Amino acid sequence: MAQAVYTQKQGRITDRTFLSQNFRASGLNLMIAAIVYWNTIYMDRAVQHLRANGIEVPDHLLAHVAPLGWAHINLTGDYLWEQAARMTDDYWPLRTQVEPLQAAS
Repeated sequence: MAQAVYTQKQGRITDRTFLSQNFRASGLNLMIAAIVYWNTIYMDRAVQHLRANGIEVPDHLLAHVAPLGWAHINLTGDYLWEQAARMTDDYWPLRTQVEPLQAAS
């Protein structure tokens, strides 16, 4: 995830000075922390949803789940403002339908 966020899938590093590299590393840490926080919030909401519907989710199994996925994160800077405007809650809705897994591109 760190490599994808850092190079934005371009496969190259463009910062040349130590100061620029330091700024980039700080920004990278902030972005990774934000993605992990976002994933943690939604994973908690998903577990709460499952438990509310009577599905048992053992806590000892949750200890082995990491919030490091990033395939659903937009790394290009293209934003879908129309979708954000239609959002009525503070959160995006959970995907409750079974969908085939998509490979990270």
